[in-house]
Amino acid sequence: MSEKILVVDDEQSIVTLLQYNLQQAGYDVITAFDGKEGLNKAKAESPALIILDLMLPKMDGMDVCKELRKEQMHIPILMLTAKDDEIDKILGLELGADDYMTKPFSPREVVARVKAILRRTRMFTQVETVHDTDKIIVGPLEILPEQYEVYLNGERLEFTPKEFELLLYLTKNKGRVLSRDQLLNAVWNYDFVGDSRIVDVHISHLREKIEENSKKPQYIKTIRGLGYKFEEPKG
Repeated sequence: MSEKILVVDDEQSIVTLLQYNLQQAGYDVITAFDGKEGLNKAKAESPALIILDLMLPKMDGMDVCKELRKEQMHIPILMLTAKDDEIDKILGLELGADDYMTKPFSPREVVARVKAILRRTRMFTQVETVHDTDKIIVGPLEILPEQYEVYLNGERLEFTPKEFELLLYLTKNKGRVLSRDQLLNAVWNYDFVGDSRIVDVHISHLREKIEENSKKPQYIKTIRGLGYKFEEPKG
């Protein structure tokens, strides 16, 4: 059975282009032309992934993303934006988008990103189901892989799916220096040179949530010129 992709964009030409290329790649495609229709179809159809435009009538992409995450719908989201604006990209990632692309884009690259996100989602789910039934404890930090839950000093923290996957990968590789490209490949599963700023944004989010002082991190250390290393806090 083919995986279902929801494309939400108010430009008919873009929807038609994406629909054709995704169908050629073997996906079932459903479409919506405004934010409210997109949100309703996401809830009704439970697609494997959503391609979501940022600027939409009735309800913009940010609000759609926010609403889905608020209702604990962890559908992967690839956000599209016509603006080459860092603020928009960061906001999208903060609200729970898994990736972003700026218009104009190559349909082939969109399909490649979709495949990478879905492959990573499948692999991650399978690994967690089979191997990670036990909790991971690092100092006062507790991670329950199967439940997608994180506790710090007994208090539950909220994470987007991608933040959780990144934290889990870091803890599993505690003490190892991991480059941005390694993290990009492991967590986002890109088969091509991606945008490593996605990693930096997510590392920043993790620090805000788990570090006592995000400016002086005890868990996630920056190794200048190399990448990041997860350590157990001292003391």
